[in-house]
Amino acid sequence: MAESAKPFDLITMGRIGVDLYPLQSGLPLTQVETFGKFLGGSAANVAVAAARLGRTAAVITRTGDDPFGAYLHEALKNFGVDDRWVTPVAAYPTPVTFCEIFPPDDFPLYFYRQPKAPDLEIHSDELDYWAIRSARVFWITGTGLSEEPSRSATLAALKARDKAGTTVFDLDWRPAFWKGTAWRDPQEARPYYAEALRHTTVAVGNLDECEVATGVREPRACAEALLAAGVELAVVKQGPRGVLAVHRDGTEAEVPPVPVEVANGLGAGDAFGGSLVHGLLSGWDLAETMRYANAAGALVASRLACSSAMPTESEVEDLLARAS
Repeated sequence: MAESAKPFDLITMGRIGVDLYPLQSGLPLTQVETFGKFLGGSAANVAVAAARLGRTAAVITRTGDDPFGAYLHEALKNFGVDDRWVTPVAAYPTPVTFCEIFPPDDFPLYFYRQPKAPDLEIHSDELDYWAIRSARVFWITGTGLSEEPSRSATLAALKARDKAGTTVFDLDWRPAFWKGTAWRDPQEARPYYAEALRHTTVAVGNLDECEVATGVREPRACAEALLAAGVELAVVKQGPRGVLAVHRDGTEAEVPPVPVEVANGLGAGDAFGGSLVHGLLSGWDLAETMRYANAAGALVASRLACSSAMPTESEVEDLLARAS
């Protein structure tokens, strides 16, 4: 992106892949006969969610040099997400993820990311640091810290960003992606989380992810620990208890979830993320931002897919009006 170009509202960096969802709900994969194919991966989904809300968005990631990779480029463009920094890796196939759907609260995931996912082959010397620094919001994920060279590239991007604008760390703990013993001992991952937190202004995670990052689990203690680690805003997702957001300036909001009939809980967090970005860029107060993000997440939870289920502004506003 030339330096004269208008900066993106949002640039995300991290995971992308193809999600395959059963078209028969409530059956184990052994009995499922048909699947729907969708763009997936947290970084890609957050960019899609923000684009659906009218934001200019791009993603930094990599795919395989294969038909699934070509499909992901096409899907990003169709969703209005810029794909200029989505590049192929000839050595590895595009990842595929299967899920089982047992509403209301059981959605096992099966990741096929071997021998290595292309999105972990992001290199520091290939990054567009000017674009990263100039974006209004830059979003990274815990998965990006799980393996080299992505780990070094993610930290290099954060250091170059130097807390310019809003820099979000999606704690995104996926233990199966970590090498060695980190998958069963999160303390091995914690130093990388701590380094990333030093360079971010917003941290977002559920209780499991906050515990990996901070070593504590009680929601308010998690928020305080994240603030102590260097962020300005800590957003702690509490499942059925809603979300707790605490700002360094003393502002806080605890917002209950919006009740919906759950079809597929996957992707709700990414819709929450894209709407969080939208609220922060809109200058809304903390409680309004959290209510909006909760509603967006609830809408996606009530739908089958992730990326194609991301709501528009009118859909979120309609749900909030009905819930009030």
